[in-house]
Amino acid sequence: MTDDDKIEPKMADETTPDVEPTAGVEIDKSADAKDAERSPRRNLRSVPVIPVVLVLALLAAGGLFAWLYFSQYRPDQTTDGAAAQSAVDAARNGTVAMLSYKPDTLDQDFAAAKSHLTGDFLNYYDTFTKQVVRPAARDKAVTTTAQVVGAAATELHPKSAVVLVFVNQVTTSKERPDPSAAASSVLVSLAKVQGTWLINKFDPV
Repeated sequence: MTDDDKIEPKMADETTPDVEPTAGVEIDKSADAKDAERSPRRNLRSVPVIPVVLVLALLAAGGLFAWLYFSQYRPDQTTDGAAAQSAVDAARNGTVAMLSYKPDTLDQDFAAAKSHLTGDFLNYYDTFTKQVVRPAARDKAVTTTAQVVGAAATELHPKSAVVLVFVNQVTTSKERPDPSAAASSVLVSLAKVQGTWLINKFDPV
């Protein structure tokens, strides 16, 4: 083997030419780098969207539920059948107390009646009984007994009510010892004061 026949190994870095980009084609490495930089940011922004929307939806639903409860459900509870019956009972009892008295027990009778009243009507009743009813009842020995024969709520709200009351009243006196009966109807307005229905208006109809 001659020296010419010897084949020296060629180093790749010396003999292999550099690969040049194809003519007209450029490799944009900067775009890939920018996409790689933007991707984590997009992910960071998009991840909280669902939890935030969910929280807002839950808060909105909670607010709607609270509004419905306080504006619809609770008022309905305070104006149901039991509340109506309570107002009617208060109107019945108050009417009987106001229109029933005897000359020997006037103080107790008027005090009992005033326990069913409130507001300006309470003041009016107190003045009227002192100036008009008491003198007449004592001088003429007037005794009157009232009986409610029917009652129904015509208006009912959480804090107020109006009840139509039908009354039979029997009266005797020194001048007319024979019982005298009279029938009447009254619109009794009530206000709820510290959980108790009290009469604040009394209008014969």
